[in-house]
Amino acid sequence: MIFDFAEIGPRDRHKLLTSTIIPRPIAWVSTRSADGVNNAAPFAFFNVFGEDPPVLALGIHDGANGPSDTGNNIRATGEFVVNLVPRAALAQMDVTARDFAPEVDEFSEANLTKLDSIKVKPPRIGESPVAYECKLIHTVELGPSRWIAVGQVLIAHIADEAILDADRFHIASDKLDIVARIAGGRYAQLTEAFGPWARTSS
Repeated sequence: MIFDFAEIGPRDRHKLLTSTIIPRPIAWVSTRSADGVNNAAPFAFFNVFGEDPPVLALGIHDGANGPSDTGNNIRATGEFVVNLVPRAALAQMDVTARDFAPEVDEFSEANLTKLDSIKVKPPRIGESPVAYECKLIHTVELGPSRWIAVGQVLIAHIADEAILDADRFHIASDKLDIVARIAGGRYAQLTEAFGPWARTSS
């Protein structure tokens, strides 16, 4: 079946995209406002886009109530941390997905562990096995309510138990317990690995 995106609305485009581009990694983004309030929120429009420079990108949605706290904080400070979500912290992640007022600290609401970052002010989420400290290098305005934050990775924090060989930068991905988003509000994990096959252009 063919779907012409020019003839369907944003909600139906969203259904098609998110049910076929799977799984989508989740960026559990921690930021700090210019006033010093900590924020955490999950984003499933996210991925890595290069290594020289090391770049991550977030698709940010400004909702009916105006710009998101995460988006406001990134624009104001130019700093954020991308934490990846382990299965054990899904309930806490769900709390941070709620629409809290800007003055509310989501770390406290979700009972998250604050860990100091090294090169940026926003704290890391202690429950996450992977955290990338990032600085904003570019924004891409997509429309009235969507934009992309492009961040350069400054520091990577990876759980010790997932390190196979630090000198060779080998990581046991299956030990990270990371979840991804699929359609219908569901989540998935990597349960099988196979190959090697021909390399992609990554």
